[in-house]
Amino acid sequence: MTVARFRSVVIDCPDPRALARFYAGIVGGTPEDDDPDWVVLRVPAGPRLAFQSAPDLTPPEWPRADRNSQQFHLDFDGGTTWEEIEAAEAKVLEMGARLLHAEDKEDFRVYADPAGHPFCLCRIDPV
Repeated sequence: MTVARFRSVVIDCPDPRALARFYAGIVGGTPEDDDPDWVVLRVPAGPRLAFQSAPDLTPPEWPRADRNSQQFHLDFDGGTTWEEIEAAEAKVLEMGARLLHAEDKEDFRVYADPAGHPFCLCRIDPV
């Protein structure tokens, strides 16, 4: 028996509208931004993302194990080939992300969103 139904992943950030638009550029959807302090992005065929105002947010540092470490991160399927990953990377960098970690031997690359939260573009194993 479940206790509750999953509702949202909520991300603290200085500018909820801007960060919601950033993630809408990655996963689609349209931010519901009537309230500048709380913006919801309903992700097509996925969980909803919400963005909550935190004007004095100190972004997490990746990788760290102390109090400034990441609390969580989001993983996105970026494609089945490195060419698709590189195309996705070019788009997220153009949208304001910055590269944190990339190794040729790994099937993922780590980025920071414009507010400093880590996220990954992952290579999908072809079926």
